Amino acid sequence: MIESGHRTVLLEETVQALVPDERVPAGGVFVDGTYGRGGHSDALLKRLGAKARLLVIDKDPQAIAVAQARAADDPRIVYIHGGFGQLQELLAAQGVQAVDGVMMDLGVSSPQLDQAERGFSFMRDGPLDMRMDTSQGQTAAQWLAHASLDEVREVVRDYGEERFALQIAKAIVARREVRPIERTLELADIIAAAVRTREKGQHPATRTFQAIRIYLNRELQELDNALEATLSLLNPGGRLAVISFHSLEDRRVKQFMQANSKVPAALARLPLREDQLPKPLFKGMKRIKPSAQEVAANPRSRSAVLRVIERTEAPFGAGGV
Repeated sequence: MIESGHRTVLLEETVQALVPDERVPAGGVFVDGTYGRGGHSDALLKRLGAKARLLVIDKDPQAIAVAQARAADDPRIVYIHGGFGQLQELLAAQGVQAVDGVMMDLGVSSPQLDQAERGFSFMRDGPLDMRMDTSQGQTAAQWLAHASLDEVREVVRDYGEERFALQIAKAIVARREVRPIERTLELADIIAAAVRTREKGQHPATRTFQAIRIYLNRELQELDNALEATLSLLNPGGRLAVISFHSLEDRRVKQFMQANSKVPAALARLPLREDQLPKPLFKGMKRIKPSAQEVAANPRSRSAVLRVIERTEAPFGAGGV
C-alpha cells in the first residue's frame, strides 16, 4: 500500500519510542494523527496484539483511500477523514475518550511533494493548490490573487522565517497585476528573481512555499490543538511521539512538552512542600534525530526531529499543571 519512492522517516525509532519492547500491550487504543501513506501505522500494527485498536486520521482524501484499503485487511484499523486539530472531537465521535499512544508526523508527505498536481513542490510544474484536504478551502492561487501586500509579507515572514519577505511580497503583487499567478514554477521564478542570495544548497522558494502551505492548512494552529488534546486523552503511561521537520513546529512541540513536564514557575516559588505541589502531566522527554545512514538513504529526513514524552498519573484539570 505504501507508494513507491516514499520513505517513512524515523520509522523504527518512532514505533519503539511509542511502544517499547518491554511494554508491548495485548490490546490498547492508539492514534496515528497523520496517516500519510501508512508507514508508521503498518510498523506499529506489527507490534500490537489482536485486541488492539488503531485510529488513523488524515485530512488528505488520498491518504484516507490508502487507509480504507488497508482496513479491509486489518479489522484493528479505524480510518477518519479530518485534521488532527480536532483530535478530541474526532475520537469522541468514535466513542473513544482515552488512548494509550499518539503519534504525529508533521508537515507535507513525500507523495504530496512528488505529485505535481498537488502544488506543494517548487521543483515540479503544477497548479498552485497546496491544500492538504483537496475537498475544501481556498487554493494558494486563490489566496495569492487577493491577499494584500502586508498579508503576503507577514505570512512569508512569520511562517517561512524569510528575511526577504517584503521583497517577495512586492514581486508577487507586481506580477499579479499583469496576470494571475497560477502555476508552481511561475511562483518559484518570481521568488528566485526577488531573492538574490540564499543559504547554500537551498532553493530561493523553499521558505515561501513552506510559509504559504502552513498558512493555508492552518498547520501550527492544528498542531497546538492536537498537542493540548493529548493532555486529557492519554492514559497514564501513554506516550506522545511527534516528528517535526522545521523549527516552527519543533519549537512548539518542545515548549509544550517542557511546560507540562514541570511545576509552573509561579507555584514553584510559593512556600509549599513538594507533596503540596501539583504533579507534572508529562515526564521523560526524549529527542531523537535520524542516523547518518538514514540521512544518506533519504536526504529528506535530515531535518527531522522526533520528540517523545510519557503521560504521568497526574489528573488533568484537577489542580495539575
